[in-house]
Amino acid sequence: MFDEEKINEIRKERERLENITLPKWMGQRLERKSEFRNHSDMLIKRIYTPEDIKELDYMRDLGFPGEYPFTRGVHATMYRGRLWTMRQFSGYGTAQQTNQRFKYLLKEGETGLSIAFDYPTIMGYDSDHSMARGEVGICGVAVASLKDMEVLLNGIPLDKVTTSMTINGPAAMLLAMYVAVGDKQGVPREKLGGTTQNDMLKEFFAQKLCIFPPKPSLKLVTDIIEYCTRHLPRWNPISISGYHIREAGANALQELAFTLYDGITYVESAMERGLKVDAFAPRLSFFFASHNNLFEEIAKFRAARRLWAKIMKERFHAKNPRSMWMRMHIQTSGCTLTAHQPLNNIIRVTIQALAAVLGGTQSLHTNSFDEALCLPTEEAVRVALRTQQIIAHESGAADTIDPLAGSYYIEHLTNEMEEQAMNYIQKIDNMGGAIAAIEKGFFQKEIADSAYKYQRETDEKKRIIVGVNEYATEETHPIPMLRVDPKVEKEQVAKLQKLKRERDNRKVNEVLEKLHYATEKDENLMPIIIEAVKSYATLGEICGVLRKVYGEYKELIVI
Repeated sequence: MFDEEKINEIRKERERLENITLPKWMGQRLERKSEFRNHSDMLIKRIYTPEDIKELDYMRDLGFPGEYPFTRGVHATMYRGRLWTMRQFSGYGTAQQTNQRFKYLLKEGETGLSIAFDYPTIMGYDSDHSMARGEVGICGVAVASLKDMEVLLNGIPLDKVTTSMTINGPAAMLLAMYVAVGDKQGVPREKLGGTTQNDMLKEFFAQKLCIFPPKPSLKLVTDIIEYCTRHLPRWNPISISGYHIREAGANALQELAFTLYDGITYVESAMERGLKVDAFAPRLSFFFASHNNLFEEIAKFRAARRLWAKIMKERFHAKNPRSMWMRMHIQTSGCTLTAHQPLNNIIRVTIQALAAVLGGTQSLHTNSFDEALCLPTEEAVRVALRTQQIIAHESGAADTIDPLAGSYYIEHLTNEMEEQAMNYIQKIDNMGGAIAAIEKGFFQKEIADSAYKYQRETDEKKRIIVGVNEYATEETHPIPMLRVDPKVEKEQVAKLQKLKRERDNRKVNEVLEKLHYATEKDENLMPIIIEAVKSYATLGEICGVLRKVYGEYKELIVI
């Protein structure tokens, strides 16, 4: 893209700058550090010039938005045509309480729902199980049966709102409940739109909320992909999730590489099931974190799109351009929020959200400033949503497509992200794939080492966290905090036990026996799970059947 003679001229001028001009400045004032590095430990140069992107080929590496390799965005008009979906993650207490929060957010301008479930639901336990005590409704909404899902979505038309469900091990059961509510509303299944996270691989080395061992977990993920491909054409069967990898302590590069490799594994599994790549790949979606280093995050998102397009085209021979799209949801980074000086989190979230927009996201959640202390209050949720709306309507960031394209720094960093991510992918290939890498503890060790390095740098003040290890003050302005009333658990348990008494238990037992048989026969379980939830079999009862057949996961100890 650059003339070689011009590159040589620039090189000579840069050398002159370094030999003559810079020593004069450095003699008066040294730089703040001997070297600068981003979170991925990439060296950041003092200045970037065309020398750093001299190999860049515009059409090969960038192209145009809406065209391969999609570096500049998957839609030809991006936000000039339609803004990203503002999808605030929410859920706490009972289904009724969360339903009220959903309606509040929709009234305030949210454009898509995102459901947070409590730990018992995530782990496949009913609210009345001994393992659920003290956790019901605390970190998300309690959903133990179709009855809870009916209340949760009461008054929300499922043919007009898309819904994301952050659920993994029991994803098939929660999707079945959603389908059942849609059936009750009279919404044709082909009109149901939304996403199940359904990404179990990352659970084994990041979030660690696992029920079944890796191989049956991958089988259940593939069941959902196959079922949605055949019956739910507007549903994204999986959101391949780097977010939890990053929250566990990975750096941006590791988040990118490990997420892509999980995606590769799911594509391979679906194709082994007999699905054609262009039949299911257009509905795959991704979920990333946006951290504090603005330029590193923007480069990560751009590199992710280009890499995924190349993987789908070259490794899996996809023909449909939509199969090469990386459609991404981004959430600002919960692990960067601080309990000290919590109002500072508004600025952190704003920077992170801006990176997501400049990086070309399709959907965005902005964290609330009080989340390091408690569940978000209504005021904090409103500020988080307003952050997105101000970026959309006041900043100008949505007015032109990929505005940082051509920046020497951004393009160099995007290239470096891609190159180093491919090195990781090759290394995991050589190990035998994602499950082999999990069983060897590779992902776990890489993330643990990264988390340790970050914490050490923070403790040694090599990395400044404003209000924590520098610029700290005595807190004088306590903020209101939302707490879940302990009565919530008692009410939820009483409702669940009433349901178990009053339903047709003979029918429930029959369908659970059918599920056991289908599980042993290695059939696609989605149809029978939908039948089970419609009989009001509970989440815990369904997962209990699968536990008997698949067993439970025991975590590998990594030293």
